[in-house]
Amino acid sequence: MPTDRRTLLADAAITVLTESGMRGLTHRAVDRAAGLPPGTTSAYLRTRTALLTALVRRLVALDQAELEEIGGRTPVPRDAEELAAGLVAFVERRLTGDGRRRSLARYACALESVHHPELREILVPRANTARQAVQDFLAAQGLPDAAERTVTLLTCVDGLVFDRLVNGGTVSAQEVRRLVTAAVR
Repeated sequence: MPTDRRTLLADAAITVLTESGMRGLTHRAVDRAAGLPPGTTSAYLRTRTALLTALVRRLVALDQAELEEIGGRTPVPRDAEELAAGLVAFVERRLTGDGRRRSLARYACALESVHHPELREILVPRANTARQAVQDFLAAQGLPDAAERTVTLLTCVDGLVFDRLVNGGTVSAQEVRRLVTAAVR
């Protein structure tokens, strides 16, 4: 099976999920979104579980690539304000454009993973250079539990993204600064 066809189908599945929700995610809908003949998705991804797994693997790959790119071009923050500014920029990416589309799909898949543990294992947060930069900053503040605080801080930021996707609005710099301040306390 060509990798590019599987990627095309996974990307189309993300689009369908974002636009139609989990109930609208069908093999036929993915065929239409990908512009492929009926039955193509079923030929490559025979079951709904296979379709969901391909979709989640693609989401994780796209997210990891984005986080590696961000981390690779952004040095460890020098102070709390610089960390907050970086997180605000990241949140903006997650709430607009392709980032918004992927965020919506990620949250739908996270909920679906309650019933499909194999998806949960794929969705587990992974190490990446952006996460490491946050942890390195917190460690540089003399915090012995920098790894745990990194998880807490990023989970709180993720919660703000989720809230704004569901309820509308943006995340203010002040909200993020308060989270960063709490993390370094």
